[in-house]
Amino acid sequence: MAAPESIYNLLPRLQQPPAVPPRYISTFRPSVKQEIEKSKAQWKTMGPAKVAVPSPKNFLKKHSKEPKLPARKKEQDSKKLPALSVPRRTDHPVMGIQSKKNFINTNAVAAITGLPKKPQPIYVDRRQGDKYLLETSGLVPKYIKKKDYGITPKYVTQRTEETKKAQKDYETQVLESLKKKAMKQLSDEERENLLQGLKKNWEEVHHEFQCLSVEIDTIPKKLHKAKLESQMKQLEHDIDVIEKHKIIYIANK
Repeated sequence: MAAPESIYNLLPRLQQPPAVPPRYISTFRPSVKQEIEKSKAQWKTMGPAKVAVPSPKNFLKKHSKEPKLPARKKEQDSKKLPALSVPRRTDHPVMGIQSKKNFINTNAVAAITGLPKKPQPIYVDRRQGDKYLLETSGLVPKYIKKKDYGITPKYVTQRTEETKKAQKDYETQVLESLKKKAMKQLSDEERENLLQGLKKNWEEVHHEFQCLSVEIDTIPKKLHKAKLESQMKQLEHDIDVIEKHKIIYIANK
């Protein structure tokens, strides 16, 4: 809906710009600015202020960055070279050497006087089968003919003795622990002291129970009363048990 017509709206009005509030400036600005100036380091982001400019005389030359090999040494004399396993080209064989040995007679005597070569024992898997060495076949009982065959090795005996010793030590330790945990009988004096201590504790708890307020209307009071009642009941049960039994045994922890 349009605004109602009025005489005051006939003349145009000057629109005033809204007043701008002053800009907010923090009271900690000087201290923050001082801390930032302290933490600034020179050449932190833009590099050093002044860099040494290289001289135009020290320009990059061709092959200047290639690795340089050491100077080649002169070849040494041939006398210092290692001896060759083959004769040289200039060497000549020794000529004119003759032997008076009769190789035919020597070989004949060696063949006559020499012992015949023993055949290697073999076996055949079937009538027309292949031949195999007998020693490596497992058919020759060579292992049972050893001197130490059937004798228990030393390491097995040593291991058995160590196992028996460890078992014996364990059994001894178990017996000692059982002896330590054995039941201990209370003497008459200790029994009487224990009974008097329980009765004294019961009297203290009973006195605290008697000091309770008559009206117990809050939860803490109710919990405290229930706690005292349970303590008194437990003490009465312990006193009754000790009074009934003259001989009491205690297990060691």
